[in-house]
Formats: sequence, structure tokens, C-alpha cells
Amino acid sequence: MFEFFPTARLRPSPYFKSVMAEGCTSASIYNRMILPASFGNTEKEYWDLINGVVMWDVAVERQVQLEGPDAGKLAQILSPRDLSKCKIGQGKYVPMCNHDGVLINDPIMLKLREDLYWFSIADSDIWFWARAIAAERGLNVKITEPDVSPLAVQGPKSAAVVSSIFGDWVHDLKYFWFSETELNGIPVAVQRSGWSKQGGFEIYLRDGTRGDELWNIVKEAGQPYGIGNGGPTSPERTESGLVSCGSDTDENTNPFEVRLGGYVDLDVADQVVGIQALRRIHAEGPKRHQLGLVLEGDSPDALAFSWEDILMNGKKVGDMTNCVWSPRLKKNIGYALISRSCTIGDIVTLRRADGRHVQASLVDIPFL
Repeated sequence: MFEFFPTARLRPSPYFKSVMAEGCTSASIYNRMILPASFGNTEKEYWDLINGVVMWDVAVERQVQLEGPDAGKLAQILSPRDLSKCKIGQGKYVPMCNHDGVLINDPIMLKLREDLYWFSIADSDIWFWARAIAAERGLNVKITEPDVSPLAVQGPKSAAVVSSIFGDWVHDLKYFWFSETELNGIPVAVQRSGWSKQGGFEIYLRDGTRGDELWNIVKEAGQPYGIGNGGPTSPERTESGLVSCGSDTDENTNPFEVRLGGYVDLDVADQVVGIQALRRIHAEGPKRHQLGLVLEGDSPDALAFSWEDILMNGKKVGDMTNCVWSPRLKKNIGYALISRSCTIGDIVTLRRADGRHVQASLVDIPFL
């Protein structure tokens, strides 16, 4: 039985009633909202994602909306990725940094008009950040949180489900591109995206009063394909090499350390927040890098609920930022944020939270 303590600080999703009716058993808190994690059978939910199709309530991916004459200017100031060639209807993955080049969020930026942008954010208060930067620069832009709540449809059968709802045009969407449309009068934007590597779409609901209606439409359309419930899965995202900003990063992590350097354009204007620090870091070389860990043993080990020390020759050389059992590899795997002196093939020792010392090998990411 899933229970939570209701409070005005904890905002419900437009899909909350439907999620509870489906039997949600566990959840976490993300952007001051409930993020469903499981409906009681995590193994089934994992394999539904790998082999079939699942629907996830990811309304916690809140939007920071920039609207006005300087919306595009502010979007670029907030992003060390060059947005100058971004077209209307296109999205881009953006590492967002502070003035020291530290990664503070990694949203998907969506360009709806020349004067209207969304940042679909990870877990942090980017509204405050964007408003502060806009005020500091004296920009003519309004920054709000719009009534927009994504619903994810993920897995190899997701295109069949989404096209049965909206039409065959969804097959033509390139990754991170989107189209605004309506469904039974429900305003939505459909984007090819999602926090998995199994293929999928996110349906951005633009009227929170119709969440249950949208949920039921997707559920019904998915029945012929065996659609399941669930939430973003730690095993699949780890196997696939996806970064969890705020979990795999700390207050000193820059994009180059966590394999996001390819999304940083060092020749953007000097006014971009963090770009001068990022140029310096790039020139000097980052001190750490992110590698994979394969732990010894052939049965599930304890999850990592906090970072755990990585030792080599008795000396700490980094941290294990997550650890999870991989159903496909039949191994415990995780990420290392570790000194660049350590390389693929090295054997390290993990100091687990319960005091055990466990051997692990450093490998490349993604695992699969």
C-alpha cells in the first residue's frame, strides 16, 4: 500500500489519480512532485521497457518557459551549447552550468517560436536561476512555469502505440524534434524523446485538467501491444549510459567529467554563463572522468543510496555514484566518477556503505 503525507509543498501530477488507480507502490520526490517508481513488479516493468512498451508519469519534468523579445537571447546565455541554428519544432539536449562551469541541470530545450522556449528540466530550481540571470542582464523576457506535464511512452513498441493515437507522421519525427497538435481537443506537443535508450516519445500535456483523459487514451491505445506501467528505471538507464544530473554529479562536476563535453561549444559568446570557466577547464583538462563499474559477484548487491568511496592501493581515487543489478548483464554495475589516472581495465576496491570491501573492474560506458 503506497502512502504519502499530503502537503501543499508536494504538488500532484495531472496523472496522479490514474497512477494511484493503477496501483503505484513506490515513488520518489522530484521538483517537489511525486515521481512514480514502481507498480509492484519491478522485474516486469524493466522487461516491458526492454521488449514492449510502457507509459510513465514524468510530469515532474517541469518546464521553464522563456517568452518575449529576448527569449532566444536568454536561452543562449543559459546554455553553453550553440543554439543559433535551432529551428522551431526542434529540441536540443543542453548542459546548463553556473559561472564556475559546474553542471547544475541538463534539460531538453524546445523551441516553440522565435520568442518562446521551454527548458524541460531535471531536478533543481532553474526558474530562480533563469529569473536572476534575466534580471541581471536587463532582458525583456517573461519567465514562468507553464501548465505543461509530460507523459512518456517508451520501449520498442512505443512508435506503434503513439502512431495509432496521432497518426503515421510521428514516425518522421527526428530525435528531440516535436510537433504541437491536439487530441480530442486536448492540446499537446509530441516529441521523440525520453529517459531511456529503448526508443520512445513524450507527450507534453498542455491542460492539466485533462490528465486522466490523456492517460486513459494512451492506456487504451496500448492494450493491443501489452502496454505496462512503471517509471524511469535505474537498471536500464545505467546499462544505457544515461547521466542523472544531481545523482551522478556533485557541486564540483563539470560537463567534461560526465561525458557531456560534446554538448559544449567553446566558441559561443563570452556572455554565456560558465563558458569562460569551461574553456579553462577544457584547456587544463578535467581532473576526473566517468567510467563504468562491474562489481564482483553474481547476485544482486546493495543499491547505492549515496556515493561510496573507490580505492586503489588503499587510497581514495573517486566515488561510485550509483549501483544497480543489471538484468541483462547479470552483474551489479554502476558509475565511477574517478581520477583520470585510473583507466579502463583497472581493478579497484569499493568501500560499501555497510563497511564491506568489494572488488570491481573499470569499463567503458555504455555497458550495452
